[in-house]
Amino acid sequence: MTRPHWLGVAIAAIASALPACDYVALKELKPGVSTAEDVRAHLGQPAAEYANADGSTTWEFNRQPNGTECHMATIGSDGILVRIEQVLTEARLARITAGMDRAEVQRLIGKPGSILTYANAKEEVWDWRIAGSMPTDETHFHAHFDLASGLLTRTSRRVEPKG
Repeated sequence: MTRPHWLGVAIAAIASALPACDYVALKELKPGVSTAEDVRAHLGQPAAEYANADGSTTWEFNRQPNGTECHMATIGSDGILVRIEQVLTEARLARITAGMDRAEVQRLIGKPGSILTYANAKEEVWDWRIAGSMPTDETHFHAHFDLASGLLTRTSRRVEPKG
């Protein structure tokens, strides 16, 4: 069964509008003022939730595999937004180091857009689209995990022309 051409165009148009919607929603959310309900109303259901030692919870709003952003919103134990940050940044990517496990990596930069397993190389590679330096390029960040230990062995990047 083939998909009508117009359906692919419609999906692409909707996906391209999501970052603009996020931009507007993020401008309306105010740390110290906005509630957890406000965050859900503006950004939707989080892709993941992480409990923090101080009783707060961090919600992941991931735009992978097509987007280049992943926002983490920390909600205090009182239900008020503490902070919201884009985590697919150079500073955050620099914190991804050999020896980390999958959960640690995901907690820092969110769920990957794709996961590939290379049995011969004995590794699993997680892939995120990230903002590149050239608007004509598509940039990817990769985390390479050893299949036996589940620990990160290295990171890499791939840059290719869009289109």
